[in-house]
Amino acid sequence: MSRKLPPVAARCGLSLPLVALLGGCDMVVLNPSGDVARQQGDLVLWSTGLMLLIIIPVMVLTVLFAWRYRAGNKDAEYKPDWDHSIMLELIIWSAPLLIIIALGALTWTSTHLLDPYRGLGRLSPTQAVAANERPLEVQVVSLDWKWLFIYPEQGVATVNELVVPVGRQVQFRLTSSSVMNAFYVPAMAGMIYTMPGMETKLHAVMNRPGQFDGMSSNYSGAGFSHMRFKTHAVDDAGFARWVSEAKVAKRPLDTATYLQLEKPSEKVPPMRFGAIDKGLFDRVVEMCPEPNHPCDAPHMGHGGQPGVNNRGEQPGEPKGALFKRNEEKGSSPNVTKPRGPAEGTQDPGSPANRNMTQLLRPRTPGASAADRA
Repeated sequence: MSRKLPPVAARCGLSLPLVALLGGCDMVVLNPSGDVARQQGDLVLWSTGLMLLIIIPVMVLTVLFAWRYRAGNKDAEYKPDWDHSIMLELIIWSAPLLIIIALGALTWTSTHLLDPYRGLGRLSPTQAVAANERPLEVQVVSLDWKWLFIYPEQGVATVNELVVPVGRQVQFRLTSSSVMNAFYVPAMAGMIYTMPGMETKLHAVMNRPGQFDGMSSNYSGAGFSHMRFKTHAVDDAGFARWVSEAKVAKRPLDTATYLQLEKPSEKVPPMRFGAIDKGLFDRVVEMCPEPNHPCDAPHMGHGGQPGVNNRGEQPGEPKGALFKRNEEKGSSPNVTKPRGPAEGTQDPGSPANRNMTQLLRPRTPGASAADRA
């Protein structure tokens, strides 16, 4: 005996497909405000259209063949000995091959044209970049769990607030303070990764004013879901006014302030800094922002980290692996040896469980205790 669904349950069941369709109503990726993101959206549409040239006929023919050669259709031609057709083979192999060639050519061209490291050739479909126009430089540092934006030309900095002028090329220089992350403003351009000890670049432009969402698109720990910021695209007058307002901020972004920002924190409200330390971003890239760890110290390796086995045996220190005899290998602690359960694993709710990053300097083989301080 069948049971009827209650009216409310029936309405909910009928509305589920509509909810699924409405879930994709935010079409910012296919209707962005920046020319780079628009070209990337067009690339998605062209690629999808080329693939549908083979997908749609296959789906239609699958239904047609199933209907035509069903068991109940006695009029369908029956050829149990048929096994080959040159014309059918040509269609089956040539059509996908031509589509793959077209997709390859389109992807190769677009990949080079939209290379994030490459300066823009145009600001819009009708406006080329002037030969003497300098891009606005914005230095970006992904912190735990917030975004730091430094404007070296204007001498100001912000946290979780990005402001760019409309119709001007922006050159982003990006790095990370601890773990790998990803910078993404869907309305402006595709995402670009940030990595500690490395610098990546992104060139983009906003073509119309407005407020747009920016986010982290690479999981980086407990506060990842709150690593969001607002991107404001304003005209030139509005940008100059914003810079003047930011300069009024009493807090300077010096080394001490940066080291405080570097510590993990969540749901950080927008902050402004009216002055910045010269060269701070470069020191962050080199992983040596601390004043007592100069980046050009002779004992430092790449990124300001202590060199590995670049000096002889030191009194009172265990031998480095390269200075040991075979029978001595494995006789001292090393970076890969298990050290027992991590802090907080036996204590549910401990703050140690929320932080997946390591703010201390790494225990590099061959480094002295002073180097790791």
